[in-house]
Amino acid sequence: MGNEKPATVPAQSTPVQSVDRALAILDILAIRGEAGVTEIAAELDVHKSTAFRLIGALEQRRLVEQVAERGKYRLGFGIVRLAGATTARLDLPRESQPVCERLANELDETVNVAVLDSGQATNIIQVYGTAAVTTRNWIGQRTPLHATSSGKVLLAWADEDQLTTAMDTLERYTPATITSRSKLLSELDLIRDRGWSSTNEELEIGLNAIAAPVRGSSGEVIAAVSVSGPAYRLTVESFATVAEKLCIGAAEISSRVGYFGE
Repeated sequence: MGNEKPATVPAQSTPVQSVDRALAILDILAIRGEAGVTEIAAELDVHKSTAFRLIGALEQRRLVEQVAERGKYRLGFGIVRLAGATTARLDLPRESQPVCERLANELDETVNVAVLDSGQATNIIQVYGTAAVTTRNWIGQRTPLHATSSGKVLLAWADEDQLTTAMDTLERYTPATITSRSKLLSELDLIRDRGWSSTNEELEIGLNAIAAPVRGSSGEVIAAVSVSGPAYRLTVESFATVAEKLCIGAAEISSRVGYFGE
């Protein structure tokens, strides 16, 4: 009795261990192409039941798939979706540049591309038109979502949490800034319906802007391309005409980063 050893209790995987092992499975399949549960379990040094559970979770997310009638697994199309989203964001500045240059030349105003960044719009591309009256550099600048044309586009297609957060701080920048939640929500509905947004001296007095959405490979809005200029030249009356050209440019950028329509 005194020499008996206590029964060994299997160690429980922590959430971090489970994530690490799941990622290791993706690495194994990326290297080998295909692998069975027994092979994966041996590689991870875990019980087959543990490997099977991890594979099942990855399979639910379509990150792995079973090869028909062979009992082995390979990477699934969920990986392609994730890779496409990442590639689109990484390629966005490069693919946007030539389109922005053409738009700036065609519209004679400053063209920017902005992305959603921690509750604000961050400009990543800027091209000046020949008639630009300012050399202000917006690249890297973070601007409010509710008071900019790019921000409104990003907000119009943002998720519920992002929208709620933005609604909490509707700071006034000019007399024309929208600070009413109901009015902003109505405008976001309009933006989604017509496919573009505008600001009429809402961030700065004398500055107008129009923006259109840029979509990634799966159709989600990943950025906004905008044109801005002095209110006396980029007039409210010209918004619809300019927006038509801008939407064509936005569609071209979208196709260049992998979006080909519904």
